[in-house]
Amino acid sequence: MTTLRILIVDDEPLARLRLRSLVDAVTDPPCEVVAEAATGSQAAAWLRDHGCDLVLLDVQMPGMDGLQLADSLAQRAAAGHAVPMIVFVTAYAMHALRAFELDAIDYLTKPVRRERLQAALARASQRQAERAAVLKQPPVDAADTADADFITITDRGRLRRVPLRDVLYFKAELKYVTLRTASDSHVLDGALSDLEQRHGDRFLRIHRNALVARWAVRELERHAPKNVGEPERDEPADTADSWAVRIVHVDEWLAVSRRQVAAVREALAGNRG
Repeated sequence: MTTLRILIVDDEPLARLRLRSLVDAVTDPPCEVVAEAATGSQAAAWLRDHGCDLVLLDVQMPGMDGLQLADSLAQRAAAGHAVPMIVFVTAYAMHALRAFELDAIDYLTKPVRRERLQAALARASQRQAERAAVLKQPPVDAADTADADFITITDRGRLRRVPLRDVLYFKAELKYVTLRTASDSHVLDGALSDLEQRHGDRFLRIHRNALVARWAVRELERHAPKNVGEPERDEPADTADSWAVRIVHVDEWLAVSRRQVAAVREALAGNRG
């Protein structure tokens, strides 16, 4: 397991000392405090020149506060830059909603208990592992155009581009389409058929309601659980759900219609090759 590199940001020296001692006491996941900062501006300056995996971030500080620092990191992330995860550590519970809008891993109130900190660090470690898994995915063909490499979504009122190489599948549900990555789900407007027309070289139609990244198909199984999806309109209810594929990274099963079984087998053979 990779060591979680942590930046502690708090304007109170004693608070930083206590947090460091709590982190040092955590052995699972393995963690290391790589730096400390007393203000948001100091932390931002450090992050411009250094890297870490997680920021333990106080909210109320002089100058740039924790929410402002987190917002600046969210903007960098939306622009495609790698940024650390955030766990807020504060004496005030009133900022929790805003913190989670900024995609914080957790929100801890002072005095922090070691068990709560360890749970937050475990979630951060899991998110780190998911990110590492995504980075191991096959590279996108350089011949593709820049626009074809991304899906534009609306995330908490902001436009955000999700790299196609991160997408595991698209699934139609009611009037919307769910986009699934290793770590998140997003809702899109539009039709699955339009996505298939634009990105059919990378995604395989496995069912009338699902497109799956060809590289993400890991298993095809007969007699899969009946909650994997809805039967096709022209398939008998007792046999339509007898095939499903397992999706890498998220360990989810999606229904495969009988007419698509051969294409899925072909994709699996290509993945193994």
